[in-house]
Amino acid sequence: MTTARVTFYAGAAEAAGTDSTHITLPDGATVGDLISALGEGKSRLTEVLGVCAIAVAGQQASDGDEPLPAGEIDVDVLPPFAGG
Repeated sequence: MTTARVTFYAGAAEAAGTDSTHITLPDGATVGDLISALGEGKSRLTEVLGVCAIAVAGQQASDGDEPLPAGEIDVDVLPPFAGG
């Protein structure tokens, strides 16, 4: 099992209605599985997740097929940044 402590930032937190949550996924779950589970039933969050960067244990996930490590992990959901 993977237990993810998910932290949402900026617009992602607004869309999620919270700045953090916990989610449990089965062994072998991927970043894509995590994104799907987070957005389930939340159309605005699903839309925002489509443009966010996902960091797993401090490392940006390369794509949705990337497997999540087993155990407890920290996940950050980072919307695009603007400015310079």
